[in-house]
Parts: sequence; C-alpha cells; structure tokens
Amino acid sequence: MDEKRITTDQTTIRINKYLSAAGVCSRREADRMIEQGRITVNGEKAVSGQKISLKDEICVDHVPVVKNEKKVLLLFNKPRGIVCSTKKQRQETTVTEYLDYPLRIYPVGRLDKESQGLLLLTNEGDLVNKIMRAGNRHEKEYFVTVNKPVDEEFVRRMSKGVPILDTVTRPCRVTKTGTFTFRIILTQGLNRQIRRMCQYLGYEVQKLKRIRIMNLTLDGIKEGEYREITDKEWKELKELLSTSTSETVTETGGHHGNSGNQANERAGAEAGRGGKGLLSERHRNHKQPGIRSDVRRASGSGKGNRNRSGKQSHHPRRV
Repeated sequence: MDEKRITTDQTTIRINKYLSAAGVCSRREADRMIEQGRITVNGEKAVSGQKISLKDEICVDHVPVVKNEKKVLLLFNKPRGIVCSTKKQRQETTVTEYLDYPLRIYPVGRLDKESQGLLLLTNEGDLVNKIMRAGNRHEKEYFVTVNKPVDEEFVRRMSKGVPILDTVTRPCRVTKTGTFTFRIILTQGLNRQIRRMCQYLGYEVQKLKRIRIMNLTLDGIKEGEYREITDKEWKELKELLSTSTSETVTETGGHHGNSGNQANERAGAEAGRGGKGLLSERHRNHKQPGIRSDVRRASGSGKGNRNRSGKQSHHPRRV
C-alpha cells in the first residue's frame, strides 16, 4: 500500500511513531487511542508498543490512515477572535475553519482567542511536540501592550519569574519598548502565561501579539494571511530541532514543574481526537490548494485583512 508508505529505512516501526509521522496525532495521543481500542492493525485491535510493517493496514475508528505525501508547515498571522482548535466550539470560528486548508492540519501550540500573531499549523505530530515541549526550551517572542506605564521594577520582576499556576515562571528576557509596551521572550508555555504574569504584578494586558517562534517570524505576513515555510527556514528549523525530543520531559531541581506541557500536549493531540486525523477524507474539492478566496496567502500585493465574506474587516480592538 504505497499510500501508507513513510520515510524510514526500518522494515517495522512502532505504531505510535507511525501515526505521528502520518500526521494523525502525537505519539502520546496515539497511545491513549490504542488504550481506548480505537486503532486496529489488519482488523485487530492494536496493543501498546506494537510494531507494524508498511504492508499492514492501520485504521483509526475504522477509517484507514493515509500518509500525506506533502509535509505542511504554515505560518499564519492569526487575528483576534479566532479559536485555536480543530473542533467546532459553539458559534466561534476555529482556525481550521478560517483557513479551510485542503489537507488536515492542526495548530502547533495555541494563542488564546483574544491574542494574535504567529501561529504555526502542520500535519506532522512529532513537529508539534518538538517545538512546544517545555523541556526543549525553544524561544517564543511576544509584543505586549498593557494598561499602565511599564517601569524598571515591572521589567525586573517579569524577567526574574512570577508565581502563577502553582509554579514560578522561568527567567525570561523582557525589554521595555514604549511607555505601555514591552517585548518578552519565553521558553515555556503555561496557560495564558503572559496575561497571568502581568495580572500578578497589577497590570492588565490590552494587546498580545506573538511575533516569533524559534527562527520563524511574522515578517511579510499581514493579519489574516498565511504562507508556507520556505526551504531555508525549514533547513534552519531542522537544525534547531536536531537535539529536541518529542517525548514529555519532567523537569527536576527547580520550581518550574512541567505544567506548561499540558496545553501543548492538547495541541499535539487535536487531530487524534474526534477520530479523524489525516485519514482518507483528505481530498476535498479545492481548485487551488491552500488558498480561499477570502483568506489570502502572504504576498507583496496583499490588501489587508479580509473576513470570511471576502470584505475588508474592521474589527474594533478590545482594550
């Protein structure tokens, strides 16, 4: 079955690694799905740690797994109001609905609904974990606007670490950029971390924008637009990830803990929940892959942010 072929010299491979390489879900989520009896090998329920060959038929919820020929990593400038999920949530617009990309992709980590900026989306489960695992300490940079003047004491305390969520945040780099603005570079991703840190110090975040993840930036991508990773960026990213692990790393000897992994694990597991993932439904009727009439690729001729109707968007900023 050529459609299930993965890039490996091994004659057998652990089933959780196969599903991750196929972009269905992370290895951790694959193990959960195996325990739930949702994965079969040649019609028989899979077992934890099982190895498979390329000739085996793997199904998730009775749907055959299909390996995407193309590896996808998109850089998306997320507007405020878009939810970072692959599952419909009430009346809210999810990022996958907004992009309507022809392949099944899911977010690398999260930006909360009221935050904006760089969001990566991919069909590679291991890539999610390697980038977002707190133990790998990869940099994520944000530009933040708060409700009162940023002073030296605020910068010092933010940089040193702030007690939130039963832990203390890692030391980080904070630079004042204006009366009410600063840049911050984090190497972990606790739930609503920057907002909680500011709140602890008596500040309220009015605008939060992620501008960089590792070597990937928003340069040239207007709000609401996306583009695919370049060959040069992909090469640099692989070098940066060469020593990273996709497995959970429990930190010791400090008070940071590993609670920051929880949200990232959910992001890596998104495609596995709901029983779909990158399965044989992948081909839909899209005339031009990756482009909708109202969601534009990043280009020099972009005409600003457009909403789902294709009209110019004028969403007021919430402060």
